[in-house]
Amino acid sequence: MNGKEFYNNDGKLKFEGEYLNRERNGNGKEFYNNGKLKFEGEYLNGKQWNGKGYNIDGNLEYEIKNGKGHIKEYSEYGTFKFEGEYINGERNGKGKEYNYNGNLEFEGEYLNGERNGKGKEYEDYGDLKFEGEYLNGKRNGKGIEYNYSGKLVFIGEFLNGKKWKGKRIEYNDDEDNDDLFEVEYFNGERK
Repeated sequence: MNGKEFYNNDGKLKFEGEYLNRERNGNGKEFYNNGKLKFEGEYLNGKQWNGKGYNIDGNLEYEIKNGKGHIKEYSEYGTFKFEGEYINGERNGKGKEYNYNGNLEFEGEYLNGERNGKGKEYEDYGDLKFEGEYLNGKRNGKGIEYNYSGKLVFIGEFLNGKKWKGKRIEYNDDEDNDDLFEVEYFNGERK
């Protein structure tokens, strides 16, 4: 069945192509919010499968074949948001995510479209915020967290995105005094 998707408020065309079971399946074209072509090719179960992706200026950025390739993703406004490996039409392997300003937000490993394995998160201005392990898109396993000035604030284990077990290092707020003290976490609670 052929169909079209539109952007919510402005009525501009987002996608035009074939659907099956309410998902993009078959040939189709995806567009940026300004009307320029974003992707043209074949979709399978709602995912890009075979085709070519373009940046906001209309330049070819990537090709994907049978759901595999090195891909670049852009928002509907053309801002760069991801670059990395795709398998089965999803983020799988190594990749990098970028924030709305185009600065690196995350670099690491993906599995089935989510952060899985080792990775690093960055603040908006580029400083390291977290490095450690992920499972199903959340911090899980060993990790180290840093504050806005790059100082170590937690070292330990995470479970489902929360501090689970380890030591939190807290600094005195007095600019002239860099004293620190440690707070322990056990079973997700501060001790």
